[in-house]
Amino acid sequence: MSLHQQLLKRQADGKPIRVGLIGAGKFGSMYLSQIPRTPGVHLVGIADLSPAAARTNLARVGWDVARTEAVSLDAAVKNGDTHITEDWKALVSHPAIDVVVECTGHPIAAVDHCLEAFAHGKHVVNVTVEADAFCGPLLARRAAQAGVVYSLAYGDQPAMICDLVDWARTCGFPVVAAGRGHKWLPHFCNSTPETVWGYYGLTPEQAARGGLNPKMFNSFLDGSKPAIESTAVSNATGLQVPSNGLLYPPASVEDIPYVTRPISEGGVLEQKGMVEVISSLEADGRKIPYDIRMGVWVTVEAETDYIKNCFEEYNAHTDPSGRYFTLYKRWHLIGLEVGMSVASVALRGEPTGVAIGWNADVVAAAKRDLKPGDTLDGEGGYTVWGKLLPSSKSVQLGGVPLGLAHDVKVIRPVPQGQVVTWADVAMDTTTRAYQLRMELEALK
Repeated sequence: MSLHQQLLKRQADGKPIRVGLIGAGKFGSMYLSQIPRTPGVHLVGIADLSPAAARTNLARVGWDVARTEAVSLDAAVKNGDTHITEDWKALVSHPAIDVVVECTGHPIAAVDHCLEAFAHGKHVVNVTVEADAFCGPLLARRAAQAGVVYSLAYGDQPAMICDLVDWARTCGFPVVAAGRGHKWLPHFCNSTPETVWGYYGLTPEQAARGGLNPKMFNSFLDGSKPAIESTAVSNATGLQVPSNGLLYPPASVEDIPYVTRPISEGGVLEQKGMVEVISSLEADGRKIPYDIRMGVWVTVEAETDYIKNCFEEYNAHTDPSGRYFTLYKRWHLIGLEVGMSVASVALRGEPTGVAIGWNADVVAAAKRDLKPGDTLDGEGGYTVWGKLLPSSKSVQLGGVPLGLAHDVKVIRPVPQGQVVTWADVAMDTTTRAYQLRMELEALK
């Protein structure tokens, strides 16, 4: 039975999937806009540091905000209303909640939210992929030990890439490469929230209209988010990552099967079976026609002449050899699609992407010369950007994962472009996020 049919049955039976949402910002609001249009789902509660802002966003996406006023959790469960609170612990511990959707974008807090949800027997759809990037394998293990499902969020590119990889392998194709698109030029890694809109391609007025956070969007632009998402994909699929960071080869959709081949065959890959990100800009800044900037892709290989001939007979677009074929989705719709994860987790007990190992890591690299007394401001800020590395290399370097590089004091000079190490900073070692990371490193 399809997920939609199962949702219709849950609605008809009066047994909706009961959801608790933590964080009602941009991603959360996109999901909120779809919930009233999705059968068999009841948003029981929203936990947000600003309930007033959460109500504003609800009104923006078309909710009847009156149904959230002075509604207790118990009453929300009983009457089909939605409770809004600052108390996330009360939300994740309520016995009626089936699935927690973590949407804060704050990786240290997200670890707390996930672990607490597991402790109370709740499935988790983790939108805050930054947390998954530095301790996802242990979050997955903790969920399994608790008998619940932990999942990446569909609509975000990592889960969609995982879906393409699963399609390929289930059909019997070896995966040569997989990844996403991005608007990239090398100097973007030094972008700050002050420069982001010009580089990104939006006016300040458009950004204000959408309530867009310049720091968050800068994390996309400066390469941090592509590195984070590539880390999540690598750890969830077993695909390897480049030895010294993403290459961002420029390519149109038609050229993806050409560039995502091994170097020995004219492509850019160090080996077969890797994660990479395709740039929508040529090296000189020219826009590439029919780009994959907002999409995802997987490149597979025909291992026999028969399969290669099938590619040719059915007009599949391949590289010049005819052996490498790329399947892609040119767009992703972010929070508008996260209902796929909620339904898959609750109805099938299946994640839409989850770490199965620790292949990759994303570490903080200095955007400028850092000096003692400076404070790291995390992804998308003024001080660091995220660099993708094999996890073995990041541990050897002692690299600080980007997700933990928030509000951290620098105690030693770090030259621009250099990886920030544990010895360079005064880290708060009391957080569960830091402790989980140390536990993960001890397993390496």
